[in-house]
Amino acid sequence: MIIATGFFDGVHLGHRFLIKQLVDAAARRGERSMIVTFWPHPRNVLQDEARNLRLLNSLEEKKALLLDLGVDTVEVLNFTKEFSRLTTEQYLKEYIIDNFGGTAILLGYDNRIGCNSGSTEEIASQASKLGLGVIVADNFDDPSGVTISSTKIRNLLSAGDVAKASEMLGYDYSLYGVVVAGNQFGRTMGFPTANMDLYEPLKLVPACGVYFVQVEIFGRKFKGMCNIGYRPTVSSDHSLTIETNIFDFNEDIYGLDIRISFISKIRDEKKFSSIEALKAQLCDDRNKCLSTI
Repeated sequence: MIIATGFFDGVHLGHRFLIKQLVDAAARRGERSMIVTFWPHPRNVLQDEARNLRLLNSLEEKKALLLDLGVDTVEVLNFTKEFSRLTTEQYLKEYIIDNFGGTAILLGYDNRIGCNSGSTEEIASQASKLGLGVIVADNFDDPSGVTISSTKIRNLLSAGDVAKASEMLGYDYSLYGVVVAGNQFGRTMGFPTANMDLYEPLKLVPACGVYFVQVEIFGRKFKGMCNIGYRPTVSSDHSLTIETNIFDFNEDIYGLDIRISFISKIRDEKKFSSIEALKAQLCDDRNKCLSTI
């Protein structure tokens, strides 16, 4: 078993470059490939100031993305404070070798393994002493010259730059949840919306604003526009909502799963002077979305 280990939040282009090397190495050796990852995020466990950290993937999304890349097996370890005290040697011996039958480990340039983790070279030395083969992955060079990281992608989404974030991810960023009842106000203006509650509360929600999106419901895909925000023109309760007007769609979908994939940001959220002004802006927003299809 050839193993790579890490959190892999987002499974972005840098991760994908490393994972391809894992899958290819396993194929060359006639072995299986495995990703060993963790949940929850170490920062959520170890750093009080990171309790509000939001993630790019739910655990199930991350596992699905990894398997789609050709990895044979994904194993998830429960990250606790006790687990965090394992040394590099203990982790490699107890988990990579004994638990998962690892014969070799693939190391990225910034791998950190164990509470006393050193450089990639030091981890490789420890692994070799335990009889593990070591494969040091090539570094990913983004054509734009920008280093890709989960943190940078989170920052882009928090600023509303969903297009750039999706470029770094290698796929459109999405939110997944269930359709819940709203106040029906959009319907009275001719813009009925599907309000959603997220299944994963730690999932990062992009910045407030209006977005051009793709909507997936019961295996069917539609285009639409999604408003993330507090609806300042029509509400004063300061509750964040995620509501989507689905183009050419008028079906009862309460209680159904919905996935919203972000294509581009149309504008910031703003408070309008009247309902008529809001409705006019929504018409402009829809036309702008339709003009890009």
